[in-house]
Amino acid sequence: MIISRSPLRISLGGGGTDLPSYYCEHGGFCISAAIDKYVYVDIHRRFVPGYLLKYSQLEQCETVSAIRHPILRECLSYVKGLPDNLEIATMADIPSGTGLGSSGSFTTALLKALFALQRTSINPQDLAEAACTIELDRLREPIGKQDQYIAAFGGLTCFHFSREAPVRVERLRVPEDTLADLEDHLLLFFTGYSRSASAILKDQNDRSIRNDPEMLEDLRYVKELGYLSKTALEKGDTHKFAEIMHEHWMRKRSRYSGMSNSTIDEQYDLAVNSGAIGGKLIGAGGGGFLMLYSTDNARLRKAMRGAGLREVRFRFDFEGSKLLTND
Repeated sequence: MIISRSPLRISLGGGGTDLPSYYCEHGGFCISAAIDKYVYVDIHRRFVPGYLLKYSQLEQCETVSAIRHPILRECLSYVKGLPDNLEIATMADIPSGTGLGSSGSFTTALLKALFALQRTSINPQDLAEAACTIELDRLREPIGKQDQYIAAFGGLTCFHFSREAPVRVERLRVPEDTLADLEDHLLLFFTGYSRSASAILKDQNDRSIRNDPEMLEDLRYVKELGYLSKTALEKGDTHKFAEIMHEHWMRKRSRYSGMSNSTIDEQYDLAVNSGAIGGKLIGAGGGGFLMLYSTDNARLRKAMRGAGLREVRFRFDFEGSKLLTND
């Protein structure tokens, strides 16, 4: 039996500039942080031929090409020489569609386990690129690369994107007391809405391809805010980082009509009026988790609980994709 896991993530700055439709022409930069909430993949060999796949649905197939789940199908096709009698089960600490990068986490965890089944080790850079090949190239998803990379590498990490060079990975140089401050004062609350990011990202992708001036200027500004977030965090100025998050969110929700809704806007306004210095909706938008920075946690938690929002507490993950067992 092989069990692997990959962490989910929160985006700390520059999100959206990791789409090839933007960074191939203008360069991209984002900061992500892996958290101790995971997607798990369990693989073992069956006594009979065929594939038994357990996720939110149950599939039993004789061939790889018959598999309905696109990521499972493409990963099994991508890794050559696999046995044809596999049972694969996947679980997650937090469901998909909540803005925490679950698709990239699932793809990296699955590939990590499949390569282990072949007794092949794979480094984080190659693992992230393989996951990007599956999701961006083979499945043509209108998404970026930060989710696959942060799942593979873990930690608080900066990613630099360009057409000419591989993704450059740079660890965020955050003082220890700043790490502790972030873990204590960054709070995640589920808005109650799950969504697919595809429609929002497709709009951004299409507008970037068309060189839409408004979209390009928006992403240029988001990238600039990402660099400012890096500077603030490395200086230990978490209040400044929170203020940048607020500015980012105000800009982000004006980018696309489906980015927020009246309920989420009310939830965010309640947070700001209850001690949050700043925050934003994690992921592409439309639902998922509000991430908020507050120095008055008790007041903020009371207000958000009163509005019916559930908190998910977390710490950072510094291991990235890893094998838990390989028997």
